[in-house]
Amino acid sequence: MPGLRLENVTKVFGNSKALSGINLTVEEGIFCVILGPSGCGKSTLLNLIAGLEEVTEGKIFLGDKDITGWAPQKRNMAMVFQNYALYPHLTVFENIAFGLRLRGEGAQDIKAKVENVSGSLGIEDKLGRFPRELSGGERQRVATGRAIVREPELFLFDEPLSNLDARLRVELRSEFIKLHQRLHKTIIYVTHDQVEALVLGEQIVVLKEGLIQQISTPLSLYKDPANLFVAKFIGTPPMNILKLKVQDKENKFKLVKGELAFEAPKVAEKVLKEYVDQEIYFGFRPNVVRLNPEGQLQGEVVFTETLAEVSHARVRIHPEIEINIKVDEPVMPRSLVRCTLEEDKCYLFDKIGKRI
Repeated sequence: MPGLRLENVTKVFGNSKALSGINLTVEEGIFCVILGPSGCGKSTLLNLIAGLEEVTEGKIFLGDKDITGWAPQKRNMAMVFQNYALYPHLTVFENIAFGLRLRGEGAQDIKAKVENVSGSLGIEDKLGRFPRELSGGERQRVATGRAIVREPELFLFDEPLSNLDARLRVELRSEFIKLHQRLHKTIIYVTHDQVEALVLGEQIVVLKEGLIQQISTPLSLYKDPANLFVAKFIGTPPMNILKLKVQDKENKFKLVKGELAFEAPKVAEKVLKEYVDQEIYFGFRPNVVRLNPEGQLQGEVVFTETLAEVSHARVRIHPEIEINIKVDEPVMPRSLVRCTLEEDKCYLFDKIGKRI
């Protein structure tokens, strides 16, 4: 059960560079999620791993084998697509068994494997049906079953849940977690949904415009973003990002915009000396701002959002700046509030988005 390694992988389409210098190691048995917005190159990267696209530069290794030039069928990988790619004229049984028949396996072995996999996915009573008779979630299970039954060395999933409604996505996320725990196989999973990535991934690769921004665990991505893009992309509600000017008054640093001023985090004072009178980005999560009648930060509530037991308020703290804050008690729109910010849980980024 080998892992996967990409060395300086680049993909060019005509005059457009889709991926640039991708270096990635996925240890065997790891659930790795490739995360990024539309057009960032994540599906292209998956296609390169699968052998559906040719690498322009670089190498791809499966274990200690250089598979860069191998045909897809020789890579012993199974891929599940967004649109399921089921044969409409074949039953569920025949769709799952299709790859086994191509390999020339015996009828009894095929029957046993299909029944075993379909039972584990909860579709054993659907084996005689056709894809048109199934729900979206059931079709996704069939596509997954067809991949599992091949017993590949690596699973590749290309946004498999994006066509499903919210309830089914939550349900099938748990199925993918159980699948990984049961099979102990390496999984490469592509998605644009950061919640999906944080729930499923043990290792997350964040892509933007064909470049890796950060490779880390879900918790580390959230708590220790490498740059401004990752900070804004990870988290719901998103991180508050304010563009402020650095002021130095007798070695006491403040971040200001007009009358609005924040104390600079103590740990950043040394590095801020080189940014005096320059604008930088100041970021903080909504959950590190709290309502406090004696707080130094004040503003007007614009609106509130409540999801189950969690509420957030949008507060205007400057004519040009609104922030999201977590609230534990009801607040009314247009009401004036005061807040306290935990400065030691804030982030600083320079004007090009690099972490300070």
